[in-house]
Amino acid sequence: MENQRKHLKRSIFEKWFLNNRFSIVLLNVLLFFLVIWLFNKISFVLNPARLFFSAILPPLLLAVIQYYIMNPLVDMLERKFKVPRVITIAGLFILVAVLLVWIVNTLLPIIQSQINSLVKHWPYIWHNATIVIQDKLSDPQFHSVKNNINDAITHAQNMLFKSSQTAINAALDNISSAISIITIIFMTVVTAPFILFFMLKDGHQLRPYITEFAPKRWQESFSKLLYEINAALASYIRGQITVAFWVGIMFSIGYTIIGQPYAIALAVLSGVLNLIPYFGTFIAFIPALVIAIMISVPMLVKVIIVFAVEQTIESRVISPLVLGNKMEMHPVTTILLLIGASSVWGLWGVIFGIPIYAILKIIIMRVYNYYRKVSQVFAEDKNVALTTEATNKKEKITKE
Repeated sequence: MENQRKHLKRSIFEKWFLNNRFSIVLLNVLLFFLVIWLFNKISFVLNPARLFFSAILPPLLLAVIQYYIMNPLVDMLERKFKVPRVITIAGLFILVAVLLVWIVNTLLPIIQSQINSLVKHWPYIWHNATIVIQDKLSDPQFHSVKNNINDAITHAQNMLFKSSQTAINAALDNISSAISIITIIFMTVVTAPFILFFMLKDGHQLRPYITEFAPKRWQESFSKLLYEINAALASYIRGQITVAFWVGIMFSIGYTIIGQPYAIALAVLSGVLNLIPYFGTFIAFIPALVIAIMISVPMLVKVIIVFAVEQTIESRVISPLVLGNKMEMHPVTTILLLIGASSVWGLWGVIFGIPIYAILKIIIMRVYNYYRKVSQVFAEDKNVALTTEATNKKEKITKE
């Protein structure tokens, strides 16, 4: 009788705790937050590591971005034409140096002149644009929405004024921070090429080297995990930069054709902000819209047409060819991720939220699939799968 009771207790324990999916999920969540709590308690120990990584992160990120852009060409020339990697790397470095010299001497003065003029005349542009809008709203047909739009314009003016004042005060009060930023930029520009050179030269050996640290029975799976992470990062970085480049080109051509003032500066702004999925291009479109409103209604129509044409080409041609669906992310997931990441980490969250999500998704799915394979919790699923597979085989044999 006592043995039966022990067996019954053991069966209940196994049923509700050891082999219960809900209980295991709760335990894993508890362990996850326990680890976070422990790291928070020993944060003073991790501060030196945080400072170390914050110092090396800017040049490393710049080198990684350039690596994913240049590495396909280095690999292709080595594989197809047996060109030594060092020669290809040296040629790419010379090409980049020539391109930078051309940008600094030719393109940068134009962009700088237009940006300075735009910043200088922006209060005047905004004031005239608001007057034009208010004149249009004086029509009795718009009387019902006039007050709401006037309140929105006033709120936007106050926000812009406060933001500019805050930025000016912060710049004046934090000279040491400005010097620190200049130092970081200088060190990044100086050290990133060296990191990039060795990444291009020896980067293809990194995955086998890291794989050696894993246990023998996990090395194949671990190598595939590293390959998937690398492929996801490569496709995202190359895709976003390529799309941003062509967005800038299209806007510069379109704005120049219609005679939009500050065409090159607005096009560069659109290309840079396009790195923020879904929202970036629309944010960059606001200054172009305000400037067009100030000029005339026909210019406003032309700017809207240019934007519509650009969006059509980008969404129907460029993005499908360059990006496709390699990230396997639903648009709703992307939007919610951007909103959440921006609220927690600000601009850095917007920029790095999607690639970090992609990496975590790959790792979690790998761990989850392994857990399904070895855990008794999913034994019923495995039996059902085996039964279904056997049934399908029997039906196939019967048909034959």
